[in-house]
Amino acid sequence: MFLALVVMETKGIDLNDILGLHLFVSKEFHVYQIVTYMFMHGDLMHLFFNMFALYMFGRTLEMVWGPKRFLVFYLVAGVGAALVQEAIGMARYYSLLGSMNPLEVNEVVANGLGILHQGKNYIAPALAELNVVINATTVGASGAIYAILLGFGMLFPNERLFVFPIPFPIKAKFFVIGYAIIELYLGTSGAADGVAHFAHLGGMVFGLVMILYWRKQKKIGGPYVW
Repeated sequence: MFLALVVMETKGIDLNDILGLHLFVSKEFHVYQIVTYMFMHGDLMHLFFNMFALYMFGRTLEMVWGPKRFLVFYLVAGVGAALVQEAIGMARYYSLLGSMNPLEVNEVVANGLGILHQGKNYIAPALAELNVVINATTVGASGAIYAILLGFGMLFPNERLFVFPIPFPIKAKFFVIGYAIIELYLGTSGAADGVAHFAHLGGMVFGLVMILYWRKQKKIGGPYVW
């Protein structure tokens, strides 16, 4: 998909815009984007780190669960992350509507996407934020990857990992908890870093629900005491 993205860019077609996730109210939103967005990436480094984590942790879960259950886990977590991202986006959208007049909203709806495509945005902070909320595109497998990290931490809580730049090994359970805390902090702090932190958390939540459900149905085993 990344190769297709690069090739199509030479023909003036942005696959990230077509297959990436847009907000429900955007004229660019399509239902299939809830699935396709997780197979698209912004650049080579974005792709590399997601696939590196998938290889490092996902292969272990696949060996434990089997390929079919692992695939279900991966896809459901990715879709769940998209739904959480949409829910947070809609909450921000309605919050902004309360402080703006209809003319401003109509301006963003009509022209905001084209302005973003030019690499620009509105000068007025409210219009700029609303434009990003409505027309920004979410891409990447990170929601599903965070679910995999959670799954690894739950199945192998005391496995020791070396995490750069920490100079000593830490247990997988603390690694996962630390990541979740960081994502929650960044998501609630309002940091404009262009990262879908709540999508990451959404993937973890959906992953947790699936693991607990499978455990209750006695369909999977493994140590779950943190």
